[in-house]
Amino acid sequence: MALGQKRKQAPESNICDIPQKLVKSEPERDIIKEVIPLPADMDTQLQRIAASNRTAFEKKVWTLLCQIPPGHVSTYGIMSAHLGSSPRAVGNALRRNPFAPQVPCHRVVATGGNLGGFKGQWPKNGEGITIDEKKKLLRKEGVRFDDKGRVLGTPWAAFV
Repeated sequence: MALGQKRKQAPESNICDIPQKLVKSEPERDIIKEVIPLPADMDTQLQRIAASNRTAFEKKVWTLLCQIPPGHVSTYGIMSAHLGSSPRAVGNALRRNPFAPQVPCHRVVATGGNLGGFKGQWPKNGEGITIDEKKKLLRKEGVRFDDKGRVLGTPWAAFV
């Protein structure tokens, strides 16, 4: 790819019905909050994130992460589309998450349901110990996998 060219992103598949856009009006935001229950401990995590001395982008990514309910996953692509960023930038912010697993970066997978990296590491030959840990955390929350190790179900996209 030539220097300075942007990559075209493939369209995301299996996306929830709620549009992947920033909800800008208060009435829209209130309606979505009624329909989509946010995790109970979100306020504690949001306070920890806000009080950290990390970059504004990292804080945005981690704040968005807190909205993914237990038992659900989202993708790097869905999160980056919501933030107007790139999947790689989201992955890098997740890699630097000092609040895991309470701020649940394990709930983000690659498009297509593959687990992707975890703790900033990608397996070299198959699944490594960190991927096994990610799978264990997700299974404990009720996430199911197919026989090839991909997450089953529709990725979470109902961010506010």
